[in-house]
Amino acid sequence: MRFLGVLAVLVLSGCVSTTQSPSSGTSQGPTSEEVARMASKTPTASDMARFRAVTARVEPVAERMCREQLPNENCDFNIILDERPNQPPNAYMTLDRSGRPILAFNLALLANVRNADELAFVVSHEAAHHIRGHIPRTVQNQQTGAILLGGLAALIGAGSGTVDAAASVGASVGGRTYSKDFELEADALGTVIAQRSGYDPVRGAEFFNQLPDPGDRFLGTHPPNPERIATVRRVASGL
Repeated sequence: MRFLGVLAVLVLSGCVSTTQSPSSGTSQGPTSEEVARMASKTPTASDMARFRAVTARVEPVAERMCREQLPNENCDFNIILDERPNQPPNAYMTLDRSGRPILAFNLALLANVRNADELAFVVSHEAAHHIRGHIPRTVQNQQTGAILLGGLAALIGAGSGTVDAAASVGASVGGRTYSKDFELEADALGTVIAQRSGYDPVRGAEFFNQLPDPGDRFLGTHPPNPERIATVRRVASGL
C-alpha cells in the first residue's frame, strides 16, 4: 500500500532524555532551568575516561547475551558519541544501513551521570533495546497502525492526501502503543547486563531521579520513573 511510506525512521530515541515535559502537577525531576544547565555541561577528561572504562566492560557482556538470544542477528555494537553541543542529556539506539546496532550517547549525558553505575545502566539499557528486538517490533506496530487507519480512510472514499494523513497518524499511534512496555523490558534486561558487567543496577537506576517524570500519559512514550525504578529493583532482587 502506497501510504506505508510514512513510517518513521528506525530510531529509538530519548530513552533517558530530559526533554519530556513533566506531567501536570508533578514536582518530581528537574525544572526547565535545571535541564538547561544540564545541557550546557561538557564532559571532563575524567568523564570521558569513565565512559571508555564502562563501555569496555559492558559491551562484551551485552554482545555475548545478544549472540545467545539472537544468533542470526548482528550483535556487533557500535558505541558512538553524539557531539552536538547544548543538547539535553540523551542516549538512543538505532541501526545503520547494514543492520549493525548503534548505541549513541551525547556529551551532556556523560557530563551529568554521577557515577559509573549510572552510566553502565544507561549503556546496558540501550543495548537491551536491540537484544529485545524493539526496532523491528516498533516498525511492525507502525505498519499495523498505518494499514488500519489508512485503509479505513481509503474504504470510506477519502482522497489520497487524507489517506496518507490517516496512515501517518495510524503509524504514530501504532509506534507508541507498546513503547512503555519496551522501555520497561529494556530496563529489566539492562539490569541483568549491568549486574553481569560488575555494576550495581539499582544504584545506576537512580539516574532516573534526574529526569522529568513523564507520568502515566495516554500514548506516552515512557512509563513513570517510579515504575522504572521499581522494575530495576524487582529484577535485581532476583539475580
